[in-house]
Amino acid sequence: MLEIHGLNAWYGESHILHGVDFEVREGEVVTLLGRNGAGKTTTMKSIMGLVPRRAGHVKFRGAEMIGLMPNQIARAGIAICPEERGIFGSLSVTENLMLPPIVAPGGMGIDEIYTLFPNLKERARTAHGTRLSGGEQQMLAIARILRTGAKMLLLDEPTEGLAPVIVQQIGRTIREIKKRGFTVLLVEQNFHFAATVADRHYVMEHGKIVDMIPNHLLESSMDKLHEYLGV
Repeated sequence: MLEIHGLNAWYGESHILHGVDFEVREGEVVTLLGRNGAGKTTTMKSIMGLVPRRAGHVKFRGAEMIGLMPNQIARAGIAICPEERGIFGSLSVTENLMLPPIVAPGGMGIDEIYTLFPNLKERARTAHGTRLSGGEQQMLAIARILRTGAKMLLLDEPTEGLAPVIVQQIGRTIREIKKRGFTVLLVEQNFHFAATVADRHYVMEHGKIVDMIPNHLLESSMDKLHEYLGV
């Protein structure tokens, strides 16, 4: 569904990605693991065309995305949930949900979303974005892209800074949306969490993919993974 070949990216004169290669098959949950500064978030932003200068190949369902504007990439069916979440503080939960445009049929309806996120339903019309907890903001950021009809979801550090009970809920959500046919690329620092949701893990170092570990081999690869991640 998503093929990345020889992806390079720059911020000004800083060369961040150095020939990144990986693929995500339809219906998979795939994680990008790596230390801070390895290039994981830049990879996400490069897929979406949010990096000023990039080169290489980003193919979605066989179509080249390099050279397209971010809005064109979004309308092709890729949606990103950024690390900073991007919740509009002055808008209610429902108003935040309704903001992104529908790009394709097959997105989740509001009632389906509120079934998946009962916390949001309770606060749908009364709570503005600034009054939501960090966990509720993260749920809203994920819920918002489920409406759009995009089938390829990019989730950047969805569990960062959240309480364990909320992390478990995010995990249940990712497993549920996978069952519903969504494909997920996940940037994650917490590989213990990643192991509960992902099919495969790509490890990044210094702007390159250095390894791929299937989830069923994760336990036997712990020594190697600790070395990569410095934990």
